[in-house]
Amino acid sequence: MSAGSGAVTLLFRCVRLVSALCAEAPSPLGAAARHQGTARHRGTALRAGSVRLIQSRARGGMRRGDVSAGKLVRNGVDKKAVICIEGNIASGKTTCLEYFSKTSNIEVLTEPVAKWRNVRGHNPLGLMYQDPERWGITLQTYVQLTMLDRHLSSISAPVRMMERSLFSAKYIFVENLFRSGKMPEVDYAVLSEWFDWITTNISIPVDLIVYLQTSPQTCHDRLKQRCREEEKVIPLEYLESIHKLYEDWLIKRTYVSLPAPVLVIPADHDLQKMLHHYEENRDKILAASYL
Repeated sequence: MSAGSGAVTLLFRCVRLVSALCAEAPSPLGAAARHQGTARHRGTALRAGSVRLIQSRARGGMRRGDVSAGKLVRNGVDKKAVICIEGNIASGKTTCLEYFSKTSNIEVLTEPVAKWRNVRGHNPLGLMYQDPERWGITLQTYVQLTMLDRHLSSISAPVRMMERSLFSAKYIFVENLFRSGKMPEVDYAVLSEWFDWITTNISIPVDLIVYLQTSPQTCHDRLKQRCREEEKVIPLEYLESIHKLYEDWLIKRTYVSLPAPVLVIPADHDLQKMLHHYEENRDKILAASYL
C-alpha cells in the first residue's frame, strides 16, 4: 500500500468515527459547551514567582454553559474541566501526569504512543522519523484521529488531564513538517482541511494549557538518557524547531490563536524540583475546573 492510499484509508476511518459520534450525540442546539475550541483569544501574561499565567478571553464572551451552536458535543461535558499538558519531546509531560494521577478527582490520559507504534503490525511513528516526507501524512493523519478520539471520549472524573492535544498535533508537529520542507504542500493542505473541518463542526473544549517550558538542549540530554528506539534519530535541531513553534504559539502568540488560557511552568529542573513546582501550582491548575 502506498503512503497516499494509506492516508486515505485513515481519513475514511475519521469519517466513520465522526459519523458514529454524530449518530449518538444529542442535538448540538440543546447541549451545553464551555468554550469554542477555535475561538480567537486575547490575553496578557501575569507573573507569579517563576510561573506565568496567560489569561485569555474568547471574542463574543463564550463561557461555560453557553451553547456551541452547530457543533457536535460530547455527552456529559458540563462541569468537566479539560487540562492539556503541552511541551517539547522530553519536557517532562509524563512525570507531570504521573504526579497528578495520584489525585483522586483527576483522570489522566497519556498520548496514545502505543497505537502510533503499532497499527495492525506497522510502526508509522518509527517510519515518520526515518523518512518524514514519505510517512509524515500517514502518521499525522492517525495522530489526528487518535487525538480526536481522546478529546471525545467520556470523562470519568471532574478533571481530565491530557498529554498534548489535537491543537498541538496540528500547530506544532504538522506545522514543523511543512515548514521544514519535509511535508509536501498537498499533504499539508489535506491535513489542514481536516483540522479546520473538525474544529468547525465538533466542540473540543479545553479549559487550561499547562506549558512545560524546557530548553531544547535539556530535552536532547533527557532523550539520550531514556533511549526510546524511535527517538535515537532525533537531532537537537529538530527539538529547536519544535521549541520555537511552541514559543510562537503559547508565549508570543504570533501565528495562531490560543484555545485556552496558558500556565507556564519552567521545566529545565531536576525531578525533585519539578515535583515541587507541580505541588506549588496545584491550586492554579485545578482552578481550571471553575473557569
